[in-house]
Amino acid sequence: METGGIVMTLQDGDNARLNSRISSTPQYGSISENQTKDETTSVKMAIPSPKRSYIAVAVLCYVNLLNYMDRYTIAGILLNIQQYFRINDSTAGLLQTVFICSFMLLAPVFGYLGDRYNRKLIMVGGLSVWIVTTLGSSFITESYFWVLLLMRALVGTGEASYSTIAPTIIGDLFSGTQRTVMISFFYIFIPVGSGLGYIIGSSVATATGDWRWALRLNPILGLVGLILLILLIPNPPRGASDTQGGALMENTSYLEDIKSLMKNRSFVWSSLGVTAMAFVTGALAFWTPVFLSRAQVMQGIRPSCSKEPCDTTDSYIFGAVTVVTGIVGVAIGTLLARRLRDKVPNADPLICATGMLSSAPCLFLAIVLAYNSIPATYVFIAIGETLLSLNWAILADILLYVVIPTRRATAEALQIMVCHLLGDAGSPYLLGAISDALNRSYPDTYTWRFRSLQYSLLLCPFVGVLGGLFFLMTALYIAEDRKAAQLQAAGGAPPQAVPVTESA
Repeated sequence: METGGIVMTLQDGDNARLNSRISSTPQYGSISENQTKDETTSVKMAIPSPKRSYIAVAVLCYVNLLNYMDRYTIAGILLNIQQYFRINDSTAGLLQTVFICSFMLLAPVFGYLGDRYNRKLIMVGGLSVWIVTTLGSSFITESYFWVLLLMRALVGTGEASYSTIAPTIIGDLFSGTQRTVMISFFYIFIPVGSGLGYIIGSSVATATGDWRWALRLNPILGLVGLILLILLIPNPPRGASDTQGGALMENTSYLEDIKSLMKNRSFVWSSLGVTAMAFVTGALAFWTPVFLSRAQVMQGIRPSCSKEPCDTTDSYIFGAVTVVTGIVGVAIGTLLARRLRDKVPNADPLICATGMLSSAPCLFLAIVLAYNSIPATYVFIAIGETLLSLNWAILADILLYVVIPTRRATAEALQIMVCHLLGDAGSPYLLGAISDALNRSYPDTYTWRFRSLQYSLLLCPFVGVLGGLFFLMTALYIAEDRKAAQLQAAGGAPPQAVPVTESA
């Protein structure tokens, strides 16, 4: 099977290890022995044309952009929300925590469904729920904060269905370097959408004088995305790009899927690395605008917000920084991966490790320098975010080539569940709780409101270092796990007959 351009043969030692691993596990995802000629022909006919595939990726990117815009619109108007509902830091952090918890708990459900049922219909249903609940959350009055929490939890339904399944569709539309490029386009909209969430959220709130209008724009744009999903997204056969559309692939039980993934060392270690990254990015994304605002109040640059609308300039600037650094970071990461992959088999996790380890000191300096210099803080935030953004597209590509096609939605779901459970589901609330605890220990002054949040944010660089170490562990196993996945996708054919490419 050739999916890229550079073909390698497996060494004898690799053959023995891979044959042993494959023979000891069910041939899940292998080519069906009972497949008829008519079935093969129908699969080939079901593969979309290149033009339709590119259009599908464009639509998926658009919806991904909206997902992340909505996720960080709340953070962009957080000062207004805190003032409106009269809530402290830990309670405000719950807005992100309940959303992520819902997203996390539902991801395995959609992963199971996505490997077995019509993926297009699942995404359409999830996006419909997202539109209704996001719009509904904009009509909550100040006496019903708990209803806003409930609505934010329900918003996670739509994102769980989409984020779990969309990358697997791209994986079935493209292979080789084309897949890497398409995945990079898809994931570049994570930082771009996040940044636009701050910018548009704060801009709409300022223009209208009402933060709730910031939550009403995304559902309108989401309705356009829903129509595009229905009209333009195909449901390609699972594994179509890996088998060149010539074979159907079999499923086994969900329990066997889980057991196999837990034995995949590259998947396990990279998932832990993603978890550390989610902890850092989730905490910083939620609290940085508030942190910068408090720094400027403490320095006497601006007055404290006593009534709505609050000054959301920091949300606007931070959003713009996030958009630019996200585009630059993803582009650099993708370029490095494409150039180094042919020369260094474990280049992908090494790039991820470098990004995490290098970003930690930059984020540490950004947090510490905020006491004296806001411009210096923005500089180091920009460098740190660029380094973190190296990983977005690479992480998705790693999962796609170390996991066989018919297990990818389940793998996406498990990774989402773990990274949110131990990552950004709790980090906004945890840092808010630490900030409140520190603030209660000292007089309630502007200085200590800033200091308490500053000290809690210092946890992020240390978690970033831990994530870098997890990616270094991934680098030890990724070459072997990738070859094993290619053999299984080819139906367990003898290793000598299976070329292994250096591009996904």
